[in-house]
Amino acid sequence: MTLVFEVYRLIKNLPKEELYALSSQIRRSAVSVPSNIAEGQQRNSKKEFINFLSIAKGSNAELQTQLMICVGLNYLSEEEIDTAMQLSNEVGKMLNGLIGKLSSL
Repeated sequence: MTLVFEVYRLIKNLPKEELYALSSQIRRSAVSVPSNIAEGQQRNSKKEFINFLSIAKGSNAELQTQLMICVGLNYLSEEEIDTAMQLSNEVGKMLNGLIGKLSSL
């Protein structure tokens, strides 16, 4: 959840014209990560859980891409997104580890 809170803090700095475009997409990607983890955990099978973890990985990758787009458009600096990117990388590693562990059971 820390990643979501950091992303919400960051997007307050985006231009108002991006409110319903890039800002909205970034929020959806960030919220999708823990939401898919939670939904998958409540499913009835390991296969379904792994599928939702994979969706969370995809949302995490989308989020990283969108943050880099913000840097490319000069909406945010690399320094501003650094914490969010570090958190996102950490989440990605945890997802990979959990998927690997579940797949080996």
